[in-house]
Amino acid sequence: HVPFRLTLTLHSFPILPLSVSPRFLSFFFFLMIRRPPRSTLSSSSAASDVYKRQYQRRVRGLQLIHMAHNDADIVLRSKDEREFKVKFGIALMSETIKALASYPEEVEEQEEWNPPQSAIPLPPVEGNILEKVIEYCTYHSENQEAKEDERDAWDKKFAQVDDDTLFSLILAANYLDIKPLLDLTCKTVAGYIRECKTPQEIRRRFNIKNDFTPEEEEEVRKENAWCEER
Repeated sequence: HVPFRLTLTLHSFPILPLSVSPRFLSFFFFLMIRRPPRSTLSSSSAASDVYKRQYQRRVRGLQLIHMAHNDADIVLRSKDEREFKVKFGIALMSETIKALASYPEEVEEQEEWNPPQSAIPLPPVEGNILEKVIEYCTYHSENQEAKEDERDAWDKKFAQVDDDTLFSLILAANYLDIKPLLDLTCKTVAGYIRECKTPQEIRRRFNIKNDFTPEEEEEVRKENAWCEER
């Protein structure tokens, strides 16, 4: 290709005397077509910055609302009419309490939510058991950053209660829908069962009355002989 001279005036470019080949000229115009004007780039960047600031303010606002909800006090009423004041952020460990307080799932709707002014009734849960449940939820809400070994040690000590309290905690955790507490208490019972070698030991451990007659017991043993063989 034979080079030739060309004078161009493009946008804010000065008049440039160029000695170019047609191939280079085509490539040059391709770049100019692809490149948006500087004013467009500036406007786009400014709009992006405005949107980013608005988004950050929105997120910060929602965080403040969430913190305010967590710090709000609510009152829980047990079966025996005892009332317990607790932070809503702690009570949120219970899906049942969350539903009874009508706390919305959608973030946008949470802005309009207000803590209930009256006590939330929990008819199946006795006061002494509800007190233990609140103790559990408070610890785990305030010690989320603690090491797992520390939380496990605390849980083990927490679950060292008499059988009546332990089974009441299982029922309360199930009603209140607090999965970690339900897992802990059921795991504790399972550990006690594993320590027993025979059905008789399990009955003695949990004070379970054997209501089978000797004949019925023998029949059950025959039906499940395959368990003993294994």
